[in-house]
Amino acid sequence: MATDQAVAEQFEYHRAHLRAVAYRMLGSASEAEDAVQEAWIRLSRSDSEAVANLGGWLTTVVARVSLDMLRSRRSRREEPLDEPRPEPVAAGAGSDPEREAVLAESVGLALHVVLDRLNPAERVAFVLHDLFAVPFDDVAAILDRSPDAAKQLASRARRRVQAGTANPDGDPGRSRAVVEAFLAAARGGDLAGLLSLLAPGVVLRADATTVRAGAAAEVLGAEAVAGTFSGRARAAVLALVDGRPGAVWAMGGRPRVVFRFTLGGDLITGIEMIGDAEAIGALDLELLEEPPA
Repeated sequence: MATDQAVAEQFEYHRAHLRAVAYRMLGSASEAEDAVQEAWIRLSRSDSEAVANLGGWLTTVVARVSLDMLRSRRSRREEPLDEPRPEPVAAGAGSDPEREAVLAESVGLALHVVLDRLNPAERVAFVLHDLFAVPFDDVAAILDRSPDAAKQLASRARRRVQAGTANPDGDPGRSRAVVEAFLAAARGGDLAGLLSLLAPGVVLRADATTVRAGAAAEVLGAEAVAGTFSGRARAAVLALVDGRPGAVWAMGGRPRVVFRFTLGGDLITGIEMIGDAEAIGALDLELLEEPPA
């Protein structure tokens, strides 16, 4: 039997991912914390050594708890009549709580508006599969449906989400909010906040100059990309890169690395790191913040 300390350490390793899953499903940081805490209670009462895939097991528990909470909310008619205002994911140390709250309310608001119009099963199927790449067989088990039924639920939800949310690339204000929130979460070491902003298949690519400086040429997946940026990017500032929100790391008044973002829905699907001086010189850059001294 694993020791209590070992079980606690394993749970903490997965906490940020679990919180991101619950937050996307529930749209409430406090309810997401309740779902994660319930997962911990159930784990502490179980034989963790009998669990082959602890991350998958915990994700399933959080999903089922969130599904029950959504159904309970619906039965009590507690769905908001107006646009929901998602509670912010907890800010990192040293951040401005008021500023973080404003950013968190703006990021993902359009998605949460549409998600709140889905029934609980549609919402769970869409969030688990489309946002966190959970296989349909696992989604089906959580929903107590067949895999084909789970696919149909996700497909119907996807159509409604696509019809109800605008592409942030066509909305500079929303694109800026997403990138600004990403930088705030990166600076504050808010791993859950980063995960809530990244698509499951997000790709981080670096040019040859940046690779020679120590960056990986390519990083795949939300958890890996979030881990790359968590607690970093303190010297990067918000900027317009060819008219679109991005970030710049400057030294001595000279841009050294440019971060170019690609968004889909309210999620970041790609980040490009450009360090080549000639390539940077060809970009139209406008810093929107003062570089740190």
